[in-house]
Amino acid sequence: MKRVIVDYKKLTPEILSLLVDKYPDGYDDDQVIRFKNAKNETIEAVEVRTDDSIYLVKVSSRLENTMASFEEDDYDEEDFTDPIAEIPEKPMPGDEEE
Repeated sequence: MKRVIVDYKKLTPEILSLLVDKYPDGYDDDQVIRFKNAKNETIEAVEVRTDDSIYLVKVSSRLENTMASFEEDDYDEEDFTDPIAEIPEKPMPGDEEE
């Protein structure tokens, strides 16, 4: 099984969808995995699994915001393989142009 550490910028809608399904009300502190990376920095991540991979998604405020506003219907099927950071943001309800 492949193990992958993923940053917010590299999330695909597919992984984000799995995260939202696993943590529909957000994640608790006891669901966060803490470990040291090669630079001896502490990393905090939440785990999500597919049939062939285990993803550790780094915890951040941007991840929480993205999970809270994620709607699977906002993405085309071909978007599911592209990182979220590369997909143009769609305006959120209430956003107004200045």
